[in-house]
Amino acid sequence: MKGVVFNLLEAVVQREYDDDTWEALLEQANVGGAYTSLGNYPDEEMMKLVAAASSLLKTPPDDIVRWFGRNALPFLAQKHPHFFDAHKSTRTFLLTLNDVIHMEVRKVYPGADVPVFNYDTSSPEVLLMEYRSHRKLCALAEGFIEATADHYGEELALEQPECMKRGDDKCLLRISVKKLKV
Repeated sequence: MKGVVFNLLEAVVQREYDDDTWEALLEQANVGGAYTSLGNYPDEEMMKLVAAASSLLKTPPDDIVRWFGRNALPFLAQKHPHFFDAHKSTRTFLLTLNDVIHMEVRKVYPGADVPVFNYDTSSPEVLLMEYRSHRKLCALAEGFIEATADHYGEELALEQPECMKRGDDKCLLRISVKKLKV
């Protein structure tokens, strides 16, 4: 996993809690914690940090990962506004993940192992989004999607009728959004 993901986790933990909490997570997870954005680190280190956070906060691991996605996306939007400014809705933004955003991620972070998404756009009201990754971090995708809807001022309905963690061959996210009334 790319160090930039660890850097995001550190920033989120420090913003939402404090430096001491980040240090406690590193210690409990028994990981070094010196992550460079371009570095490659074993996926297991992230899983150890998630397990440590789960234990310290008495929260299920998937809830920790979802929380991370929700809280990391604003950092990404601030750092890379061009990805977000080109869109006015969650749906159009999500449809650029494979062909625009992940392509740029691979340019900046060579060797990045990003998930693959497939879409069913046949309904204008519901976007079906398939998630495939050996990491099975669909909760991270859910958190990012939730934060994206917040970013665009939309109300989100998100379901996951299929999940690799439940034995399915892919995760299927059923997404519907509508603009919040002002």
